[in-house]
This record gives sequence, structure tokens and C-alpha cells, in this order.
Amino acid sequence: MARPSFPADALRALAVSEPGAPRLALIDARLSGLDETELRESARALAERSGAAHEARSYRHPYAVVAWHPEPLGVDIERIEPCEPGFAEAICTQRERAAAAALAGDKRDSFLISLWSSKEALSKALGDALDYDPRRLEGPLGWPQGRSGRWRAEQLELPSGYVGWVCWRAEKAAAS
Repeated sequence: MARPSFPADALRALAVSEPGAPRLALIDARLSGLDETELRESARALAERSGAAHEARSYRHPYAVVAWHPEPLGVDIERIEPCEPGFAEAICTQRERAAAAALAGDKRDSFLISLWSSKEALSKALGDALDYDPRRLEGPLGWPQGRSGRWRAEQLELPSGYVGWVCWRAEKAAAS
């Protein structure tokens, strides 16, 4: 199978402010005419070409986010949509439920979707997203300065109506 290609304007680098952060790219299928399957194939191909020790991908058509780094990492992208009743109870710790309860309407939905995305990125970085109960995993959205031990997290700047997070393990400090 030939590797998918797309116009250069369909690919843009995403900036992360933390030194030593992963490299990230956003693929916009609308600019390249890719259907959902082709978008996934293009993201896989881009990740493989990075040559990095660790890579991560997430898709929410028409977008894909691809990240690569020397250390374990995870990335997630979600469309901001109204949340179903019970969503907060299904994904939040007690503290996170209290924060969500203080919000209403679109602000609550945006908070919950961003929280979910941060937890998805973290659980992918930790190994297998299905191994973690989101009700017991504090979301990186609440980490002070986006840090927890060697773990780092940052919300991505994405097109309007979408939210995404990247989480990664910081490289060990060089021995002196």
C-alpha cells in the first residue's frame, strides 16, 4: 500500500511551550480531501516517518494530531459537544465533579470534554487507556503548571470547537 500524501498546507506544527516537549502536528483532512480512513493512514505514516522512540496519534475527523518524543507520551483530540447526563459521574474524581458542578451549560461541557481529553492523553502515555478508571485518575487539566513528578501536560491550540491535550514523561535530568 502506498503511503498517503497530503498537501503541505493540510499539515501544521502545533506549539507546546514546555522545553523538551514532544513535537506535534495537526493534519486537516478538509484541506487535503482525505476521508476518515485516509486521515488515519496519513497520521500513521507521518508518525512512522518521525523515527522517534515513542509516537502517539489521535483522530476526530476532520483532524488528526500526531506527536513524537524520546519518552512515553499520549495525545488526544475531541470535539466539544453537549455532554450526556451522567458523563461527569462516569469520568470525574470527587474534586473534579465539584469543579464541574460549579459550571453550567457550554462552560460545563467544555470543561468536561477538556478534562476527558486530558485523562485520555495521560492514560495513553501511561501505557493503555483501557487500564485506567477515569474516576480514579486525576486529570492533567488540574495539575499545577501542567506538572506531576516527571509527567508534563499541556492543552493544545486547536481549531474552534475542538480541544486536545498532550501528556509526556519528561526526560531525565543529565547527571552532573
